[in-house]
Amino acid sequence: MTDATTDRPAPLRTRVSEMLGIDYPIVQAPMGWIARSQLASAVCRAGGLGIIETSSGELDAVRREIVAMRELTDRPFGVNIAQAFVRDPAIVEFVVEQGVQFVTTSAGDPTKYTSQLKEAGLTVFHVVPTLAAALKAVDAGVDGLVVEGGEGGGFKNPRDVSSMVLLPLVRSRVDVPIVAAGGITDGVSMAAALALGADGVQMGTRMVSAAESPVHQNWKDAIVRAAETDTVFLNRFSRPGLRALRTARSERLEREENVSMAEFGTAMDLYFGGDMEASLALTGQVAGRIDAVRTAEDILHSTVRECRDAIRALQPLL
Repeated sequence: MTDATTDRPAPLRTRVSEMLGIDYPIVQAPMGWIARSQLASAVCRAGGLGIIETSSGELDAVRREIVAMRELTDRPFGVNIAQAFVRDPAIVEFVVEQGVQFVTTSAGDPTKYTSQLKEAGLTVFHVVPTLAAALKAVDAGVDGLVVEGGEGGGFKNPRDVSSMVLLPLVRSRVDVPIVAAGGITDGVSMAAALALGADGVQMGTRMVSAAESPVHQNWKDAIVRAAETDTVFLNRFSRPGLRALRTARSERLEREENVSMAEFGTAMDLYFGGDMEASLALTGQVAGRIDAVRTAEDILHSTVRECRDAIRALQPLL
């Protein structure tokens, strides 16, 4: 199914795409310093949902990025409120004042901001790593969930659960729309997520490696070279858990029971300077399935085509 005039895949209709007003139920993850207008607007123009991050804590920069989004695209986009990194309750007023219509909340209690955001007319999804967290978020009144498997990159629950287990478990207990996160990089993994109960998917590592991602080429190249075993899980016995690319620095920390946040070192030297040992390159296991740097448009459109092909290939089994 393709638009013959543009070669653009036909819209893929699910509860998530309908709720968010997007062509394809594919959301770009809100990675700190990475999820800004350059990448997010490219995802939006391609038919998905770009998200602007707040986990950097740089709210003046976030405000500028939101303004830039409106200059770069007329399509819907969202903002993530990362509660562990932005603890000022004024963050809700800030997001509302920017005219944002969709918010994901993460790294904190869903009861803290959900009511206030919904009273202001926003759609709210909360990021959850366990069934208990999902049930608490639904009780708090969220419109949907981002269900995050432990194979994903970044900050994790130390008691990690894979998407293959977590997604169908959460779906069996809740009725709200679900965006699956962790291990999603293409149409096959998207089709699997839909089969497990998701209404859409979120891509993190795949977007870190995208052509429009602002990170240094060294990080993108490291993702492309990575094997499926080339991430490490840190802080398994304390909080927060972390999944990062395997480097000399992260391997040294892998056996430590309590990894200090000081180990992030000079993050900007990694993100934008390309020094892979300067900090921790937060990356998911799915790096082992990424073999090239591609544009956001290519990623989204090929994913939609492959997802449909994967579903169609199963039809003879019915």
